[in-house]
Amino acid sequence: MADPSTYRPAPGAIPTSPGVYKFRDAHGRVIYVGKAKSLRPRLSSYFQDLAGLHPRTATMVTTAASVEWTVVATEVEALQLEYSWIKEFDPRFNVKYRDDKSYPELAVTLDEEYPRVQVMRGAHRKGVRYFGPYGHAWAIRETVDLLLRVFPVRTCSNGVFKRARQVGRPCLLGYIGKCAAPCVGKVSANEHRELAEDFCDFMAGRTGNYLRRLEDQMQEAAAEMEYERAARLRDDIGALKRAMEKNAIVLADATDADLLAVAEDELEAAVQIFHVRGGRVRGQRGWVTDKVEDVDTAGLVEHALQQLYGGAAAEERNESVPREVLVPALPEPLAPVREWLSGLRGSQVDLRIPQRGDKKDLMATVQRNAQQALALHKTKRASDLTTRSRALQEIADALELDSVPLRIECYDISHLQGEDVVASMVVFEDGLARKSEYRRFQIRGFEGQDDVRSMHEVISRRFRRYLQEREQTGEWAVPEADDRVTAEPITADAVTADPVAAVGARDEDGRPKRFAYPPQLLVVDGGQPQVAAAKRALEELGIDDVALCGLAKRLEEVWLPGEDDPVVLPRSSEGLYLLQRVRDEAHRFAISYQRNKRSKRLTAGELDSVPGLGETRRRALLKHFGSLKKLRAATVDEICAVPGIGRRTAETVAAALSSRTPAAPAVNTATGEIIEDRPDQAAEPVAAASQTAPSQETP
Repeated sequence: MADPSTYRPAPGAIPTSPGVYKFRDAHGRVIYVGKAKSLRPRLSSYFQDLAGLHPRTATMVTTAASVEWTVVATEVEALQLEYSWIKEFDPRFNVKYRDDKSYPELAVTLDEEYPRVQVMRGAHRKGVRYFGPYGHAWAIRETVDLLLRVFPVRTCSNGVFKRARQVGRPCLLGYIGKCAAPCVGKVSANEHRELAEDFCDFMAGRTGNYLRRLEDQMQEAAAEMEYERAARLRDDIGALKRAMEKNAIVLADATDADLLAVAEDELEAAVQIFHVRGGRVRGQRGWVTDKVEDVDTAGLVEHALQQLYGGAAAEERNESVPREVLVPALPEPLAPVREWLSGLRGSQVDLRIPQRGDKKDLMATVQRNAQQALALHKTKRASDLTTRSRALQEIADALELDSVPLRIECYDISHLQGEDVVASMVVFEDGLARKSEYRRFQIRGFEGQDDVRSMHEVISRRFRRYLQEREQTGEWAVPEADDRVTAEPITADAVTADPVAAVGARDEDGRPKRFAYPPQLLVVDGGQPQVAAAKRALEELGIDDVALCGLAKRLEEVWLPGEDDPVVLPRSSEGLYLLQRVRDEAHRFAISYQRNKRSKRLTAGELDSVPGLGETRRRALLKHFGSLKKLRAATVDEICAVPGIGRRTAETVAAALSSRTPAAPAVNTATGEIIEDRPDQAAEPVAAASQTAPSQETP
């Protein structure tokens, strides 16, 4: 626990301008981001007597080890910078709303030549028009099914669309009139796009004029005695009205507003948002959060507005921010938030609390939804939190740890008869998998099968990287050794799903780093030999503050370093169940990586290693010559005749194939016949591999 007085800025050093400030912990991680109209009084308030601070604020300032700030020109800039830093650094003491589910949305892919209507989830894509979100995907499909009668827009996948164009025959929807069938030329691309735009206009709430136009056309058709056309228009009008009835009118026609309500207690808060467009509820979503900072309802509303509108793409902001935003409490100060929303929309936004009438009644409905969401969330999470806490405490008691292991790392080795030896590292924090921290290793220090030696190499490499990153902050010194981690390119050591966690990138400013944080408990998949190898690796690096254990599969025994007898946890133990989940996840991650490497190796052909030759031109060569054997016998001029192949590339291909010994011919295992010519020999190593007896994968 740090003393805030040790890093308190000198008197007069803090400016009185608007700005954004960051608190960092001893590891350099950003743990809290805040903004202020005047930095000096706001930051000074954190360094008063701890007894006068809110408990959460006191925990934050004692966890922090330094504070820094950035001065901006206006409060609006401070609001924008605060949101950007919260998204970038993910501080643990800031309120962060998380969706309680992934909401489906109705999407129209206007970025395609032939726009498609479909259900989408997740992040928004540029050039796609979104409507919703909806509570259920089936609600979207019911609405779309009614509207396709009037707006027969394409709904099929790209594969079905391409197939229909090839065979010249539309799918079933094209035959029954629920698709304009642009795949076979029944309508042109421009006509189909007009249909898609009319569909979007109707979904956006511009329904009155369109219905009146259809009614006028129906009357004209009836007057001209075109009764079939009039009947068809009558049915179209009925279908549109049925689709509109699914979203009841709750506010005056043409009202566009978002209503936001908050339900909270001392520990958590739930937010519910109703999106009203054209007077109808077009979507609903909800978030929940832990109140890790001292924040009131107005502060929760401000954070929710940042979350709701700050992440919208630039081309979507005009549509995502409505003319009215109704909230239960106004942020303080109000002017910067209102100015920020108006800037996003491009016109004035009315941010206020509803006082009377339909809007107040609808806000009460949204509030009830928020209260129910919070109650449901607490019901679901209570048992989960209790179970995870009990599991971590049982592990700490069984292994005689000083505290519960909030971060657990587990390692596993996987190979196939000593080939493609790889390792995995999985991370569990607070009993939950943190997949962004997973890492994968290739064992390259030696050849062959040796699980114990492989474990030693992996642990050594992981903690050398940790020591190196501690050295960059001046906290640790890297041991003098000839095989320092600086000689290891990190891209070969580990594959990460986090694109910002790159070598040497952002190490000094608190952003996520590859191996920056040590675990409280290190688990290896195996028994005494693997545990001893991991212990030896830690001792060689001088690390003695990381607990270590191994979990053997046979009897699910927990092995500790230097102990002759294992620790046996009861079969009903939540702690044992958590260790098993961690071990099984490491095993799954290692096996998937090993299979992927083996698949790539077995399917690699002779053309794969030719420099400058991509997948498209490899296929073109094999298609032109029919087999690798004929390609090998071709001259440079004959290779140049293939479209897309220049002389230099042809010379490279001819030289690469002539320098290699032809592979053994393929054999039909059923008849024993030698297959002379194969149309695609890119997978020829598979035939050779199939001659060996199958073997079991070793985790």
